[in-house]
Amino acid sequence: MQELHGEKTGKAKKERTPMPEQPADERRKNFNEVTLGYTKEDALAEASRCLACKDPKCVEGCPVNVDIPGFIKLVCEEDFEGAIEKIKATNALPAICGRVCPQETQCEALCVLGKKGQPVAIGRLERFCADYEREKGVKAPEAISPTGKKVAVVGSGPASLTAAADLAKLGHKVTIFESLHKAGGVLSYGIPEFRLPKEIVQKEVEYIKQLGVEIKPNYIIGRIMTLDELCEEFDAVFLGTGAGLPNFMGIEGENLSGVYSANEFLTRVNLMKAYDPEYDTEVRCGKQVVVVGGGNVAMDSARSALRLGAEEVSIVYRRGEDEMPARREEVEHAKEEGIIFRFLTNPVRILGDEKFNVTGVECIKMELGEPDKSGRRSPVPVEGSEFLVPADVVVIAIGTSPNPMIFKGSEGLDQNKRGTVVADEETGATSKCGVFAGGDVVTGAATVISAMGAGKKAAKAIDEFLKEK
Repeated sequence: MQELHGEKTGKAKKERTPMPEQPADERRKNFNEVTLGYTKEDALAEASRCLACKDPKCVEGCPVNVDIPGFIKLVCEEDFEGAIEKIKATNALPAICGRVCPQETQCEALCVLGKKGQPVAIGRLERFCADYEREKGVKAPEAISPTGKKVAVVGSGPASLTAAADLAKLGHKVTIFESLHKAGGVLSYGIPEFRLPKEIVQKEVEYIKQLGVEIKPNYIIGRIMTLDELCEEFDAVFLGTGAGLPNFMGIEGENLSGVYSANEFLTRVNLMKAYDPEYDTEVRCGKQVVVVGGGNVAMDSARSALRLGAEEVSIVYRRGEDEMPARREEVEHAKEEGIIFRFLTNPVRILGDEKFNVTGVECIKMELGEPDKSGRRSPVPVEGSEFLVPADVVVIAIGTSPNPMIFKGSEGLDQNKRGTVVADEETGATSKCGVFAGGDVVTGAATVISAMGAGKKAAKAIDEFLKEK
């Protein structure tokens, strides 16, 4: 590896290779992808920054254990096909991870270069390899000897797609049951086109189907078939149904016309293509939009509202900027596009007119007090600081919970007080024999890559369970 990088080894430049992107004044008017991806020259320049550590900590930060130094070495050698093969050995969704995975808090956070400069842009290199493969044509996977075992996967989000791919590679017959008309879960209905083009999601889904996975859309487990009935038909079951039930604040005015949950708003925009004039999907395009929350979903909602034609979009968040859970890149992109941030602010009620249409949001100023159970400082209202923010559309983006439908007809499946499935952290095993779970249905709303990591662990445990069975 020393010879590979030559003089550059140990002398990498501190600054990473920038990613080309649409100018802010242009992209705020369209739903095309914001970041444009590395060119071959960009990728080679960035890959050359890798120090080829003997003990690569970056791999420890990857929930799906991608051989990061291995694929970057192949990029340096311009063996891009070999690089994507190495990535896909453990990651079935590289084009997605390269776009939406929070590398800055995972693999890149442990990169040695980050101690004195910027870490290697691992996510951008992963995206380059995946996009290169897609442009050249994805190779059909090799045929796998069947084991004769059947596994049902409920849901088709990142946890389910990962578990399905790993199980199919082991020779098991996998069937995915998806309640919506299109596979992808949150990748299809939650993340906007400008951050994750749906064509890319469907290409990744097609690859998983090439592994022999069958996908049954419009199939609601808990209604068409119960979990108990599924267990009778299949040798094992994986639950990856995500967290699609929106949370609300419980304040006055949340039932007014013009108030959306982020789930409904983004589903209409993304899966139902409300942004495309060729589709008849209705979504209210307000002139003044208030989005409540500070995560990636809030950023997605605000930036979508702007692109739909809103004149002013503001994000109301009860903590400060440093406490925002959203990715830093998404926050910066939102700022560049003109989104207004109202930090240390919390809604107390939503106001409406005589026709029950939203007219504004009454807010109160907050200050940070003592840390809560999670270690974050709790926001405390400042008495007498109420003020009004005009609005004709309000989007509530404060989190989601699992849909309770899955528990109907599922005797012996334990849930906790938050409504999530109780499952072992290392194996995904639930209280119901032969049933495993992972992703948001277990943890509550989290990241795409953490759900994928849970899917991998569960697939390994299911394979072991089937061998013992």
